[in-house]
Amino acid sequence: MRVMIVGQKWFASQVLRLCLDRGDDVAAVSVPRVDDRLAALATATGIPVCQVPQRLTPDWVPDDIDVILCAHAHIFVTAQARAKTRYGALGYHPSLLPRHRGRDAIHWAIHMREQITGGSVYWLDDGADTGPVAAQDWCWIRPDDTPDALWRGTLAPMGLRLFGQVLSSLDMGDVVRIPQDNAMASWEPAMIARRLSSTSM
Repeated sequence: MRVMIVGQKWFASQVLRLCLDRGDDVAAVSVPRVDDRLAALATATGIPVCQVPQRLTPDWVPDDIDVILCAHAHIFVTAQARAKTRYGALGYHPSLLPRHRGRDAIHWAIHMREQITGGSVYWLDDGADTGPVAAQDWCWIRPDDTPDALWRGTLAPMGLRLFGQVLSSLDMGDVVRIPQDNAMASWEPAMIARRLSSTSM
């Protein structure tokens, strides 16, 4: 699989490690900051790095890419950039989409005293966390869970596993696109004052 990775911090660097372990051809990575962990790992392994802070346009996407992987990526991937690839762009959202669309999904699930949450690998479209789901799993929210602990202990590892699952399916030509049920959707604004300390991940 020939991929481009867009993202930052610990999670994106682990997606890169996943692709390298799988033997994927990682053509490039895009980061918002050149001092990021993803950029450091890419540079160490000889992968080209570009700095794209806001919008990923087709000019940044190498030729013959199968799929763009967005990991902890707060960036808009344009329709033209997605169309330049074979399959499109995949992102990971730490909720059971269509529930808790938005940047602070984990905070809101805990704030609302929910007992179950999960993670979704989904196909990016022009909306905010609205694209078809490729893979999904769930987990308990325990009474003592914090957003940081839930991300580090459960949801980040789940995201890596789901990315691997979807990539394995694509290897076999199996493209799963399950539309989200908008009747069940929710969207919450960012909790800026309560942002995860694990954003360093």
